[in-house]
This record gives sequence, structure tokens and C-alpha cells, in this order.
Amino acid sequence: MKAVRFHEFGTSDVLRYEDIERPVPGSGQVLVRVAATSFNPVDDHIRAGVLAEMIPMRLPYVPGIDLAGTIAELGADVTGFEVGDRVVAMLPLESAGGAAEYVLAEARTLTPAPHTIDLVDAGALPLTGLAAWQTVFELAEVQPGQTVLVNGAAGAVGSLVVQLAVDAGAQVTAVDAPENADRLRSYGAKEVVDPLDLAAGPAAVGGPFQVVVNHVRVSPQELAQLTSYVADGGIAASTAGPIPEDTARGVRSASLWVRSDAAQLAQLVAKVDAGELALHIAAHRPVTELAAIHADAGRLPGKTVVVAA
Repeated sequence: MKAVRFHEFGTSDVLRYEDIERPVPGSGQVLVRVAATSFNPVDDHIRAGVLAEMIPMRLPYVPGIDLAGTIAELGADVTGFEVGDRVVAMLPLESAGGAAEYVLAEARTLTPAPHTIDLVDAGALPLTGLAAWQTVFELAEVQPGQTVLVNGAAGAVGSLVVQLAVDAGAQVTAVDAPENADRLRSYGAKEVVDPLDLAAGPAAVGGPFQVVVNHVRVSPQELAQLTSYVADGGIAASTAGPIPEDTARGVRSASLWVRSDAAQLAQLVAKVDAGELALHIAAHRPVTELAAIHADAGRLPGKTVVVAA
């Protein structure tokens, strides 16, 4: 079978599209025929070796943390799934493997795929969906009626955070470029504002807020300015560097390290199928272009789904 792998850490040039042996599922595992994966910024960090000390991975490594596909074979002791089932999963960062024709997955990590969208498009859901879910409900513990500021609201994770927070009953102010305003309003954002002028302070955008969620990579000095956007006793949750706490005002801070969770993913799938959660996909590109996608990591127009060959 074909797969993209890297044999050493480095630039996008280390990615090779090559023949490898098709894996065989062991006990508790399934073999999935891949329909699609997607590109996530962490893929770039893994390939470059930035996370090598944190994640015990073995080389060669097949990138692609997201998985959408169809079960091709069942290992021993697998129950609840059949060959031909459409599934999604967030694969373990240390092993990944979605950029291939087939991938092994632990059955316990799989969730039935949404039936209201194309299976390929479902490849955009797992990591970003879980990141949004864990930010909204675990880190921020968003409650009905709370005021929430989402900085970087039109991105892959931010778009889902806005929708989940609105669905939880929060009053959301979404921050992003003007060309994304209509889409953010369609998600239910109460207010949509242009990128923050941090020096202007929170009052300029209707703050401070009980919850601030940041997805924009800024300097440590700018992260520190975001603390003032959090109301007394509130929380700042970030996927792009820690926002400092203010203990005198009771302002807490939390950073996300997303994890695979099949039960949470099943709830996200249910929301997609109920029409309560929309995925914004900017591009579909074949897996043979994965090296070029990695090379363009900082210039991609948005969520890029990587379609299996």
C-alpha cells in the first residue's frame, strides 16, 4: 500500500510518498481504509521534531492524526463494529498514520462517522472538534448566560468553539477578519468584531468577559494584555500559549493539550448530524501533495482536508 512517511525529522522535504507493508489488525484493533485525514498545525511540529521529547514516537512515521474511513478488517475481540462501517477517530500523536491507504486503529478510539456529510469531509472533525469540546466544556466550563470572547474565531478550532459555546447558552463575541463576519454570525455569535487592538482595552469590544478563548499566536507581551479582557473571577483558555493569571482578581488560566476521546467525538458527530455543528473546510487536496501542504503550513487558507489516493 502507499503512505506518506518521514524517516528523520526536518523540513517538509523529509516527507516521502512510498510503498509500505499493509498492516494486520491485532487483538482489539481494526484496519481502516482511509478516506481522508486533515492537516493540523501540530503535524508540522511533529515532523520538525519540536515535540520529539514530549511524544515517544518511532521512525519512520506516517503523519495524519485525523481519520475518516471504512473498516476493512477486524482484529480479534473487537465488538460493536462490522466490516464496511464508516468511522472517525483521532489517532494517537505518537503513532498517527492517517496519510496512508490503510491504518490500524484501536477499536476503542473509533466513533461512527456522521451520516449527513461526505466521509471525506468528516476527516476535518476529530482533532479540531475535540480541541473545541475540551476547551469549552473542560477548560472554560462555559455556562448558560456567560459572556465569551473567542479570539481567532473563524479558524478551524475557533469556529467550533463559537458554535459549541452558543449552543451551551453563552453570549459570544467573535473576533476575526471582516471577511469572516457573516459566517460567524451564522454560527450564532452575538457580536462580531475586527482583530483586537489590545492597547484599546476590553471596553472597546464590550468586555471584560467571563470567558476568553484565544486561538491567535501572539507575543508573550500581547498574551499578558489579554488578561485584562477577563472579568474578575473569570477564566482564560488558550490553544496558542498561556495567558497569565491575575490572582488578585481571581482570573484563572488554562491551556489545552487535546486528547482522543471516543465518547466526546460521538457527541460531536451527533451535533453534526443534527445540523447543530458546521465544519468549515477551506480546501481538499490529495495525499500526494502532503509535502506541499506542510511547506505551506503558515499560508494555508483554512482547514485543509487531505484525501486518500
